[in-house]
Amino acid sequence: MSPQRHTGRELAQIATFAGIIAVLGLIPAVAPFGNAVPITAQSLGIMLAGAILGGRRGALAVLVFLALVAPGLPLLAGGRGGLGVFAGPSVGYLIGYPIAAYAVGVMTSAMGTPYRVAPGIGVTLLGGVVLLNLLGIIGMILRADLGVGAAFVAAAPFVPGDIVKAVICAFVAKGVHAAYPGLIRSRRTKRADALA
Repeated sequence: MSPQRHTGRELAQIATFAGIIAVLGLIPAVAPFGNAVPITAQSLGIMLAGAILGGRRGALAVLVFLALVAPGLPLLAGGRGGLGVFAGPSVGYLIGYPIAAYAVGVMTSAMGTPYRVAPGIGVTLLGGVVLLNLLGIIGMILRADLGVGAAFVAAAPFVPGDIVKAVICAFVAKGVHAAYPGLIRSRRTKRADALA
């Protein structure tokens, strides 16, 4: 395959996942107990981007999505958009989105092929739940004037849903990788290609 066709396919994948993240924003957000940061389905899109596209392309898909949000497109759950969202209490989650997608993608690549559900759940929990929520907590401490304990309490309602999303992500990724092998090249495959 020529480099141009390869690049075109990658751009299409990145754009598709940016769109998937935006579509997941149509699912209504829930703000439990008056929490300033809503629970949304969009973090599932972040997890899927990394688990299906890998670290680099997954993070790029999220950055494309955030680049569309910044000028005011109402793509975040609840129809939010604009630079103001990057100054609010959810900034840690927004900044964490591409980082989490990258982390999930890198760990998925390190798992090797074929994609397996149990390790897939594990890496998605690490990158898409633990890491993302830690960055979200830091954002709430800085932007919502919460203490460390209060920020952890505020983040707690996200965790059960995030665990469910991590499980869903692993099963979806398993199906996609079975149907389209080679979406993520494992480290072993890359090493073998380098030696060939």
